[in-house]
Amino acid sequence: MENEWALPEKFSTNRARTTSQLSRHEGKMRLLVISDSHGNYPHALRAHQLASPVDHIIHLGDGAEDARLMEQLLEVPVLRVAGNCDADPQLPLELTLDFGGCRIFLTHGNRELVKSGMRELIGKGLEAKARVVLYGHTHRPAVHSESGMLLVNPGTLKQGFPESYAILTVTGTEARAEIFGL
Repeated sequence: MENEWALPEKFSTNRARTTSQLSRHEGKMRLLVISDSHGNYPHALRAHQLASPVDHIIHLGDGAEDARLMEQLLEVPVLRVAGNCDADPQLPLELTLDFGGCRIFLTHGNRELVKSGMRELIGKGLEAKARVVLYGHTHRPAVHSESGMLLVNPGTLKQGFPESYAILTVTGTEARAEIFGL
């Protein structure tokens, strides 16, 4: 059977912004969203196990090596952005992705000062014309709507914190998110 997903050959190494088209011919897309694993790759793998089946894994930074390991071990595409604790200069700082008819903006959140409020993040989401904005950095899970966008922070998988992940379900132009504890 032919692969239903059109993945770009390679994401640009432009750290400022990368935009890619990811499309499914029909049906729903189920995305595992994680962030801030900080080397706790066993819990990142556990989140995948609990959330499966998923079509993609999105890692929102502060765990680039964890995301790389997941990409090597799992048969699921892993999309990732750099966090403030990630040293890999090849990772983009943000991504704008089109999943079918739903545009999703990904960032770690540190450059948007999310610990001090959502204004900068919302501005970036509006600039990207996103329907969904995914961010991390605060280690606090959150799902809420603002300015016509769904804002989702999956929380953290860092040991010593309440660990959580998000499932984002995309159907056409619509998306919904749920937070789950590990």
